[in-house]
Amino acid sequence: MSDCLFCKIINGDIPSNKAYEDEKCYAFHDINPQAPVHVLVIPKIHLSSVNDICEENANVVAHIFSVIPKIAKELNLENGYRVVTNIGEDGRQSVKHLHFHILGGKNLTEFMA
Repeated sequence: MSDCLFCKIINGDIPSNKAYEDEKCYAFHDINPQAPVHVLVIPKIHLSSVNDICEENANVVAHIFSVIPKIAKELNLENGYRVVTNIGEDGRQSVKHLHFHILGGKNLTEFMA
C-alpha cells in the first residue's frame, strides 16, 4: 500500500532502526517505546490487521511467531517478554498494517500494552 507507514519503512522510504529482517518480515525498534525494549515485527506483505489473516497468508504469521523468540534472544530478553497486537479502533491500532509488539527489559505491569 503506497500510503502505509509500515510499507514505506519496509521499502526504505522512511528510516528505521532495524532489529531483524528476512524475506517475510521486518523488525525495528519502536520510536515511542513503552518498555526498555520495544520492537515491532511486521510482515512484508500488507495485511491490515489480524482480521486479514487467512489460509493463504497464515504461513507468514506462523513464520513471524517462529522468528519472535530469536529476536527476543538477540535482545537479551531471557527473563521474559510480552507479544501484543492491536486490532481496530477500539483495540487502539494506530497503524493499519499488522504488527506485533515485543515488549521487555523489565518486569512488565499487568495492563501495559
